[in-house]
This record gives sequence, C-alpha cells and structure tokens, in this order.
Amino acid sequence: MPLRAGVDLGGTKIQSVVTDDQHTVLGQARHPTPKDDGPQGVADGIVAAIREALEGAGGAPSLLEGIGIGSPGVADDEAGTVTQARNVTPDWTGSFPLANAVGEPLGGVRVRLGNDVDVATLAEARLGAGRGHASLLGVFWGTGVGSGIILNHEPWSGRGAAGEFGHMVVKLNGARCTCGRNGCVEAYAGRKAMELHARELHDKGHHTDLFKIMEKRERDTLSSGVWARALEQKDAMAQELIERAIDALAAGIASAVNLMDFEAVVIGGGLGSRLGEPYVARIREQMLPHLFVDDHPPQVVLAELGDLGGAIGAAMQVDSPTRA
Repeated sequence: MPLRAGVDLGGTKIQSVVTDDQHTVLGQARHPTPKDDGPQGVADGIVAAIREALEGAGGAPSLLEGIGIGSPGVADDEAGTVTQARNVTPDWTGSFPLANAVGEPLGGVRVRLGNDVDVATLAEARLGAGRGHASLLGVFWGTGVGSGIILNHEPWSGRGAAGEFGHMVVKLNGARCTCGRNGCVEAYAGRKAMELHARELHDKGHHTDLFKIMEKRERDTLSSGVWARALEQKDAMAQELIERAIDALAAGIASAVNLMDFEAVVIGGGLGSRLGEPYVARIREQMLPHLFVDDHPPQVVLAELGDLGGAIGAAMQVDSPTRA
C-alpha cells in the first residue's frame, strides 16, 4: 500500500503523519522545532519526525509515494525552497532548499511544499469543520496568525500571497508586529508577539506566573499549554493579553467577512485548538458588532482535525498535480 507523509512545520513543533490514500492517519510523531542549527537543523528534525511516524505506521521510506510539507514563510513548490521562515527559526531569512534537504536522506522521495495555513485550511475544507461550504476562511492562531481561503470549493492564493490575515491592520499606528509593521492582527494575537509583550510588562514589574509555569513545564517559550495553564489559574496578565488577542482576531475576522462574505470561518492553530470552543465562542460574539450584515453572520467553528490538521493537509499535496 503506498503511503504519504505530511509535515506541519511550526515555530515550536514539527508534527508529522503517515497516511494512506484515504487520508487515514497510520502513524504520527511530534518533535520540538530545533532552533540551534538554522534551516538545515530544521530539515534534519523533519526527517527524524517522518522516520518516527513511519515506524508507527509499520512502513519504510521506500513505501512513501511522496512527502508534503506545510511551512511558514514563502514556500516555492516548483523551486523546492522555503524563504523567510523566521517564525520557525530566527536566522531563516533567505531561501533554503527544503525539498532536497528532506527528500534526499529518505531515499530521494518526492517532496511537495505548501504554505502551512493553506494546507491546513484545505484539510478542514475537505475533511473537517469546513465540509460542505463553498467559501471558507481558515484562521490559525499560534506562533503567528495565518489564514487560508477557499472560494468555490478551491484554494485561493491570489497572486501568491492571499491569506495574510495576520497582517491585516486593526489599529493604525498600533502595536509593533514581529513583521516590523504596526497594528497588525498578529501584533496582538500572535503567540510570539504576545510573549514579547508579556516579557516587557514583566520587566516593568507587572506580576504574572506565565514564566514560572513555562520553567516548571520545561518549555523555552510561552507555548499554548503554558497560556492555557495560566488561564486556568486565573493569571491576570494572561487573561488581559488573551482578551486583547481576541479583540484583534474578532475585528480582523469581521473585516474579512465584510469584504468576502465567507460562508464559514474555521479557527485552529496551536492556541485556537488548545483553548477550544469557549474561546471560539468569544471570538464569534465579539466579531458581531463589527459585521455590516449582522443578522446573517457566517458559521464560526473550531477546527475539527486539531493538531494533526496541518500535517494531514500537507500529505494531501502528494495527490495534487505538480505546478507547471
């Protein structure tokens, strides 16, 4: 039976799956994203995660029909490169031949590259919470904030850069974003930007247990689990920054809906999936005052495929025709 591997590459984790031709997950692995050896270290981490998922599936690299990778940054499937993936590792500023760096150690297997949120949105549209909707906005709330767009049941990438939801401006001259601009959704809701803001407040003497929880859980960053634990403990700073993030997400989603009139919005990503339906409900409620047509809002739902959605969507690329 031919197998497909899929990898969801993120700022804190590498999630891999091995699936069959019906998209059933046969094996999986989750590794921390390496930070010390640049893009090559990340590629080595991807290979290790695929090998572990293959072991779980009882397969070998020789059985792989292909590998799909969903990555932040600019993924060029034709060239086999990923550029400007600084949310993965800070020194990933140029182009790196990720397809070859992953495919060659696994016997020269074909590797397809796509944007991480685009492939996750496609998986939700075909297999998850977006089934049956002709138009869909997928919002993935994690290290950054990204989105994918489905129009007439097909992915829409515009001229190549559509779906940069995290860089919609929700406040003129607002908070500094990790992209270097001001007032973006991601400046308020991206986990990386939230951590920078939390550290700034903490250094100024504001109390929080976020960093104590991080150390206790042996994390290097404020992961989604750290935020969830702090909210459970009613940490005031965590509550304030999450509320700030929800405000930005709600305003941005409402603006996107006002422009495109999407049938549905699916919310996933590390933070979105970890915090779950109660926080999706709050986003749903807080976007209503910003909607122009507020008596017929879109469905706003939690992603069904959870942490595996991005990797499953990445594996689905293996079946897609190669771009000319």
